[in-house]
Amino acid sequence: MKKYLFIFSILLFLVNPSMTMADENQNILRMQELSIKVMPEFAYHLNDVEKNHPPLLIGYQGTLLNQSLQPQKGQIELPLPIEDKNFRIGYVADYSSDLSKVYEIEYIIDQEKGTISWTTSEEIQPNEVYKFVVEFYTNNIIVEEDRKSVAYQFKSFTDIGFFNLTFTPPIGAAKIDLSPAPEKNKSHGDEEGVYSYNVQGMKAGDEKSIILTYERSETKPSIELMEQQPEQTADNENKKSPEILSIAAISGVGLIGAGAFTFILKRKKTKK
Repeated sequence: MKKYLFIFSILLFLVNPSMTMADENQNILRMQELSIKVMPEFAYHLNDVEKNHPPLLIGYQGTLLNQSLQPQKGQIELPLPIEDKNFRIGYVADYSSDLSKVYEIEYIIDQEKGTISWTTSEEIQPNEVYKFVVEFYTNNIIVEEDRKSVAYQFKSFTDIGFFNLTFTPPIGAAKIDLSPAPEKNKSHGDEEGVYSYNVQGMKAGDEKSIILTYERSETKPSIELMEQQPEQTADNENKKSPEILSIAAISGVGLIGAGAFTFILKRKKTKK
């Protein structure tokens, strides 16, 4: 029990760096990497009944490093924009140290503190990393006829070794603009349609604000358009559109989008 309480306090330090603690306790778990993927009109939440507003899916993938000499297990607490319009959780999971197992986990939402918390599925061994993913949905897309925009702002809640922020416009989007513009278009491999911002050594309190605008008359989310694509064969596999490739890479291969990928599989099973 003492171990759980101890780790809980350490992770509260990650959430609120202004808290005062003993120096030897502050560096047990370090946020080595945080990746955030912003995916407008990718998919609706499984529980969404009314679909009269385009959904915004956002995924966090975090990597914490255990810098102590002892295995650690306890409660993770992470701030989320719970006050955003129609906020709802889509998927929460963590991974074994070798990434061979995925544990979809129970979580607690604290409305007053604006946080989500859960207990680690496994012990984090010394000098090993702990990976987690949290996906959530909001209705923060601003719609003006066919023109749509997403104003996304992230304020770091702790020091982060490497921070990556990625935007994936939906299939069928045109006249895409990001302000400020990324230094370069970046995607999985050589694919187009994924825009990334990278920060090495992000400090607690640092902010990253991006505005994405695009035009799109299509009302179906990208996930439905992906399902409508014919089965690919070896002969035409290389003819996939860049947008399909980039979104498929996010949902099917990366840890971010694991929940969305599970959602695809569930929909296909239901149809069968």
